Amino acid sequence: MTRSRLATGLVILAAVLMLVPLLWVLALSLKDNAELMTDTASVFNGRFTLENYRNLFGNGDVFRWIANSLIVSFGMTAGVLMLASLAGYGFARLEFPGRNLLFVVVLLGLAVPEQAVIIARHQMFSWLGMHNSYPALILPGLSAPFGVFLMTQYFRAIPRDIDEAALLDGASRFTIFWKLLLPLTIPAQATLGIFTFLSAWNDYWWPLISATNKDMFTLTVGIASTQMNFAQTEGLGFLMAQAVFAGAPMLIVYLFFQKYIVQAVAGAAGR
Repeated sequence: MTRSRLATGLVILAAVLMLVPLLWVLALSLKDNAELMTDTASVFNGRFTLENYRNLFGNGDVFRWIANSLIVSFGMTAGVLMLASLAGYGFARLEFPGRNLLFVVVLLGLAVPEQAVIIARHQMFSWLGMHNSYPALILPGLSAPFGVFLMTQYFRAIPRDIDEAALLDGASRFTIFWKLLLPLTIPAQATLGIFTFLSAWNDYWWPLISATNKDMFTLTVGIASTQMNFAQTEGLGFLMAQAVFAGAPMLIVYLFFQKYIVQAVAGAAGR
C-alpha cells in the first residue's frame, strides 16, 4: 500500500511538473505585452486580455495557413495508414522471395536522419517542378519505416487461423485483408495516425524549404514568418498566443484518440 501511494505521488508530481510550463505559456498569452515588457512576473497580477488572440486572428493569412496544415496533415496521415497497412500485411502474411531482406532494408530507413537526404529531396522536387504544392509537402512524409514496422508486428500477432478459414471459404487475399484483418488493427492504426498527424502538423523544416509562396505556408512556417525579432520581449504575449494556437489542435486530437493509444500499447505488451 505504501509503495502504491508513493508511485501515485510520483506520477502526480511528474504531471504537475509537465503542466507548469504549459500553464505558464497560456498565462503569458493572456497578458498585455506592455506589462510583460516591464516585468514577466506581472503574469501573477493585473488583468488578463484576449488582445493577443485578436491580433493573431486579425491576420487573414492565418486561416489559409490552418487550411494548408490540415490538408497536409490529413493527406499524409491517410497515405501513411494506407501504405503502412498494405506493407505490414504483405510482410506479415505473405510469402515472397526476398521478403526478410526487404523488411531489413525498410527498417534501415529508421537509422537514416532526414537531414541526410534533404538536399537530394530538394533537388528532386525542384527538377520535377513540384515545390509550392500540396504533393511536395505530403509525399516525403509517406515514407514511414516505423509505420511499416508497427503494422507488420500487429498483423503478425493476429492468429493465422483467420486467414486459413477465410481461404477455405473462398475469400480472396484482399477480402481477408480489408474485411477481416484490417478492422482488428484499429488501435495500431489510431496510434500510427495520431503520431503521423502530430509529426505533419508540427513539421517546420521541410515546409520551410519547399513552400516559398506565402499562400502555401503551413501554420508553423506562417507563424514563424510573423515573428520578427524573438529577442524583443515586447511581443512576448503575442508569441505565446501563437504557441497556444498552434498546439491546441494537437491537444484536441490526443484527447479524442487517447484510448486507442492505450489499447495499442496494452495490446502490444500483452502479445
